[in-house]
Amino acid sequence: MKRAARQRLWLLLAVLALLLLAGWQWQRDARHATGNLTALDPAAVTYIALALPGAPAERYGKRDGHWWRIDGTPTRAVDARLNDLADTAAAPVLSWRPASDFEPAKIGLAPPRAVLTLDGQTLEFGEASVTGPQHYVRVGQRIALVSSRYVPRSPATATTALH
Repeated sequence: MKRAARQRLWLLLAVLALLLLAGWQWQRDARHATGNLTALDPAAVTYIALALPGAPAERYGKRDGHWWRIDGTPTRAVDARLNDLADTAAAPVLSWRPASDFEPAKIGLAPPRAVLTLDGQTLEFGEASVTGPQHYVRVGQRIALVSSRYVPRSPATATTALH
């Protein structure tokens, strides 16, 4: 076998080995994927309720492409802020664990630091994790760790009243 042919064969074998390794890694990552906080599509969310400690619960509804505060006199809300809250539905989860693995008071879930309800799906936010800028979130009978970016804050409302 000529030298050039031998080099091409080695190169082909190296490329094949890299493709096999990449395929194995892709399958492994897919098996271990943690998914999102909920199965909800953020763009399809039409109702948001937010309860923060020491403040009355706030309720918002989406109508005609805009968010409105619907408790009391309907008032136009800041769409970008409410869309950020809706985006929490698709927050990537860093890890999931059964709720029974935790003592709720130790991770800030007795009582929760914030309760966000998106179209009937309740998310209870706890303390920050000691491992980084992440927060505990109770979703049903499981606890997720998500980026602190998704911790709800009170949305600001505009002063436009519904006529």
